[in-house]
Amino acid sequence: MNKILLIIRREYLSRVKKKSFIIMTFLTPLLIAGIYGLIGYFTYKGISDTHDKIAVVSTNTTLKEKLASDKNTEYIYVNQSLSEMKSSIKKSDYDYVLYLPEFTLKEPKGIELFGVKQAGLSLNNRIARDIEELIRTQKLKESGIAQSDLDQLKTSVDIETKKIATETGKEESSSAGASTIIAFIAGILMFMFIMLYGIQVMRGVIEEKTSRIIEVMISSVKPFQLMMGKIIGIALVGLTQFILWIVLTFTISTIAVTVFVDKGDVKKIAASTQAGSQLSTGTQIATPAQGPMADVQKSLAGLDFGKIVTVFIFFFIGGYLFYSALYAAIGSAVDSETETQQFMMPVMMPLLLGYALSLSVVTNDPYGNVAFWLSMIPFTSPIAMVVRLPYGVPGWELALSMIILVIGFVGTVWVASRIYRVGILMYGKKTTFKEMFKWFTYKN
Repeated sequence: MNKILLIIRREYLSRVKKKSFIIMTFLTPLLIAGIYGLIGYFTYKGISDTHDKIAVVSTNTTLKEKLASDKNTEYIYVNQSLSEMKSSIKKSDYDYVLYLPEFTLKEPKGIELFGVKQAGLSLNNRIARDIEELIRTQKLKESGIAQSDLDQLKTSVDIETKKIATETGKEESSSAGASTIIAFIAGILMFMFIMLYGIQVMRGVIEEKTSRIIEVMISSVKPFQLMMGKIIGIALVGLTQFILWIVLTFTISTIAVTVFVDKGDVKKIAASTQAGSQLSTGTQIATPAQGPMADVQKSLAGLDFGKIVTVFIFFFIGGYLFYSALYAAIGSAVDSETETQQFMMPVMMPLLLGYALSLSVVTNDPYGNVAFWLSMIPFTSPIAMVVRLPYGVPGWELALSMIILVIGFVGTVWVASRIYRVGILMYGKKTTFKEMFKWFTYKN
């Protein structure tokens, strides 16, 4: 046991003392915040600054009204033919030419959009939505509905979602949006951490094997002790980095809110939002709003972050130990990193499958059969369970998943250790799956 602790200490200190580890640990939260800030900024700028000038050539006699322009799309009806506009669009000030042929309100067909440059998906959707709205309004008018009645048809509904706790029967605030965001973040982080630190184990084994340091170390410790010490040491490195990232992210977020968010502005937004919830008839259709910031805080308040972080740490450690044992076995079987590709794919596929299904199927149906089994199988449970957790997971399912993951880790370590003990001293021989199976069956 003392030898394993010495190896853990060596693996841990040799990595956390590196300048690259210290720099990236403190720099990564800033980089992530900066990247998301840039994405948000350019997304907002792209939406707000977009202005497309569209010439509308209409031969349609069915539509009684014209398309209404807004700040992003300007419709200008022209009296030229389609062929004339197509030939002169390069020299004109128009970005696109929209052609509205003769059609019925029941089957609006033949609408075309021409331009020198390819129209983006958002522009295409905006134009289609505007035409659909125009047709819908005309159909309602032809049905005998007055304009005043049409003005009152558009309403916004604010649904406050709540969840009833199975243990206590009490109502708890919840938010599908907040749960989905946390689920996506947890799933992506889990996938990244397991891959990153699992591959570090494999590279460390390959490095020690190719430099022949391993021959000296094996003379003092058993192969199993060396493998476990390396796996646990790097796991502690990852856990240290993860905890520091949580602390730094929370600190940066707090400072950002304090510096950039003015309390007076929040109050103004709250007042305007509450006033805006009134219809022209004076009827209030939603509960009094308290502004966007309050809505976000209310959504997040319904989530038990302490439980989410604790469970995340457990499944990170369990998932890492499960996969890193396999990565250690791969590293012991090869002489260089270029030879690892054929062995890594079978190991990575279940993790990739769990990642893909968790962020698609599980987020859409967190209580379905697929979500349940993904969160029970050790190959996929580290990602699937942390994705399900924000939506609420029964205690017995969480406990069962943890127990199965621990059993899976023990079994994986046993299998990997039998390959590791032979492969770590093999040099110059092309390794195959058949060869690794022979190493596994060798008796002590």
